[in-house]
Amino acid sequence: MNVLFVVLAILLCIVLFFCGVMYRKKFGERLIGAAEKEADRIVKAAKESTESKKKEIILEGKEEVHKFRMEAEKEVSNMRRDIQHQERRMQQKEENIDKKTENLEKRENSLKEKEKEITNKLKEVDTIKKSQFDMLEKISGFTVKQAKDYLLEGLDQELAHEKAVKIMEYEQDLKDECENKARNILSLAMQRCAADHVSEAAVSVVSLPNDDMKGRIIGREGRNIRSIEHLTGVDLIIDDTPEAITLSAFDPVRREIARLALEHLIADGRIHPAKIEETVEKVKADIEKEIKREGQNAVIEAKLNNLHPELIKILGRLKYRTSYGQNVLRHSVEVANLCGMIASELGMDPTFAKRAGLLHDIGKALDHEIEGSHVDIGVDLVKKYKENEIVIHAIHAHHGDIEPNNTEAFILQAADAASAARPGARRENLENYIRRLQKLEEVGLSFSGVEACFAIQAGREVRVMVKPGIINDEKMLPLARNIRKKIESELEYPGQVKINIIRESKVVEYAK
Repeated sequence: MNVLFVVLAILLCIVLFFCGVMYRKKFGERLIGAAEKEADRIVKAAKESTESKKKEIILEGKEEVHKFRMEAEKEVSNMRRDIQHQERRMQQKEENIDKKTENLEKRENSLKEKEKEITNKLKEVDTIKKSQFDMLEKISGFTVKQAKDYLLEGLDQELAHEKAVKIMEYEQDLKDECENKARNILSLAMQRCAADHVSEAAVSVVSLPNDDMKGRIIGREGRNIRSIEHLTGVDLIIDDTPEAITLSAFDPVRREIARLALEHLIADGRIHPAKIEETVEKVKADIEKEIKREGQNAVIEAKLNNLHPELIKILGRLKYRTSYGQNVLRHSVEVANLCGMIASELGMDPTFAKRAGLLHDIGKALDHEIEGSHVDIGVDLVKKYKENEIVIHAIHAHHGDIEPNNTEAFILQAADAASAARPGARRENLENYIRRLQKLEEVGLSFSGVEACFAIQAGREVRVMVKPGIINDEKMLPLARNIRKKIESELEYPGQVKINIIRESKVVEYAK
């Protein structure tokens, strides 16, 4: 029974499910049919709306096209009007150009006719000029070239005389005025400069207690001497000179370090590489302190301040540098004092002049280490440490490398020359001295009309004897100036050289 009820229930559910499916199918078909009708209605309405909008758009497009066409026609009309106006203007310009061309052709023809007339007249003038020159040559007996040479010779003689007279008058007035002022200023400055002047030797020689010490300095297989030369950068010359060793080096500071180190080692008696290294380092430290102290003393003696510490240190190295036997540090201090005195006498502030005087040769402290002249090295140094432009220019111009353009530069040149040319300040070897005297005489003899030339006063004066028949009084002054220029351009000399031109006429007659 239970199974029967279950089967019946299942059958009933199947029948009910089938009935529901059939009902939903019919209901869906009805909905689909209604949707299709609604869709047809919407499509029909859309088509009708589209047709009406299409007509409206077509009408609007036609209106826009008509509007654009009207505007284009108007613009074309305006352009045609402008083109016609431009054409009229171009036509007027062409007419004006034609008229101008016609006028130019007329003027050109007229100028050609005038040119022909002028050419004919020039030919006539040349003919008349040639006939006149021929007539003048017949009358004077001179050709044209001879007449020109005669006139130019007379004019040259007249101008040479007037020029020599004017130059002599001008130079004499200028010399009188300048010599009076310069004599007063320099005499006052040199009287007040009371520096000690010591001429120092440039050769370093170390004395030995005995010749056995040479062997100890050389050491076993030369290890001691190699160690000394390596540490100091100095060459030791050990020869047959009794109880002496010569030190050779371009750098005076290194040479002084080597000299002191050797003296310490000889006094101590212990000479071996370790002791040599220790002694050299100690001496280097002492020399550095001495250099700094000497630089500070020089600055104090010159009464200056605000000098860069590195410049002071480099300045102290000049104690071991000499020039022609003159100690460069003492020379710098002397020049600084002279510059200050001359500037004060001229009513100027002496500060810049004294700084330039103290630093003018500072490049000599490094000229063994840096390429270039001591002037260029010194200029680079003072520029590096921000010295004043006046000081830099004065240092750059003190040997004439550039043209001086301030008063301090001229003062430095005068003070440097006064310090270097002072008797006993400098010395040079005999060979260079004789060569300079010979060169002075050769310069004088190189000019025509010179009979003899003599260098006297240790090369500070040249006496030139001229031939009186060739060199007259007017030519003496130009000759002296030419000799001066050649000496300045070809020779190097301290101070100045005086040039005397002597012209002597002699007449000899015998009474019998």
